[in-house]
Amino acid sequence: MKLIDTHTHAWGLDTPELPWQAEVLPPGWEGTYTHTDLVGDMDRIGIDEAVIVTTPLYGRGPRANEYTMRAVEAHPDRLWGVGLMEFFPEDPDGARIAVERITGHPRMLGIRMHAALEYGETPGDVDRSGDWITDERLEPVWEAAGNLGTTIFVFPKAQQLSQIEDLAGRYPGTTIIVDHMAWPDETTAADEGPWTGFKALAEYDNVSVKVSSVPRSAALQEGGDGRWPYESMHGYLHALLEWFGPERLMVGSDYPWMDNWASYGDCLSWLETVDILSARDQAYLSYRTFERVHS
Repeated sequence: MKLIDTHTHAWGLDTPELPWQAEVLPPGWEGTYTHTDLVGDMDRIGIDEAVIVTTPLYGRGPRANEYTMRAVEAHPDRLWGVGLMEFFPEDPDGARIAVERITGHPRMLGIRMHAALEYGETPGDVDRSGDWITDERLEPVWEAAGNLGTTIFVFPKAQQLSQIEDLAGRYPGTTIIVDHMAWPDETTAADEGPWTGFKALAEYDNVSVKVSSVPRSAALQEGGDGRWPYESMHGYLHALLEWFGPERLMVGSDYPWMDNWASYGDCLSWLETVDILSARDQAYLSYRTFERVHS
């Protein structure tokens, strides 16, 4: 079966041309993980295509996505990209222009918002109740994304799902994808609030969810052992299937950010052990939802 990994990362050397602006690397990581490394790993475990989500390593300025764009150009039949940007520029029109510039590249799927982290020059500490994504100054970003037919990828904690619900209703023409199932951890349960806020969010057809970064969440779960096949996370997938259906779910690894918890293969192969998934469900999570959303 075809497999598209909807969430990976890759970055190059710290050079004068593209200097690192923050030490934002996976736990225990010191060097590069290039697009060549990524494609080699994809070949090794049988991944057809992958999405590189730009890290804040190069900041959020005009060149933040340069490495990601070079990567997708080097592998135009294998890689896609998601960009970062400065959401609060001094020029009021700057945010709209940034969305147009980044998503004007044919392999760039949209823009990412680190809602779960304090906003600043680089992502700050986890902020479960931060509300910067609802700032009225971001209206040009949300409207531009809808007008351009591109996507806003939001990385929240469960406590922020109501904010995404508000935004989904306010901007029905904008496609929203929630990264990492809202990052479940020791404060959440699949059958309790605030994580069950996904049920209300599922009422909005413009919202889909990435079933991704599962090994990290499994390691954080109270009572979970963090071992493959991450059974403590299966209940979250069951609930999302009930609320969204497989047609709005897509699988992602978050590799190599998972390298401290799991191998690349383990980040994706756990899905094969979920006995409630039909062949049709597997197909949607593996590639059909991605192709539908980004067609």
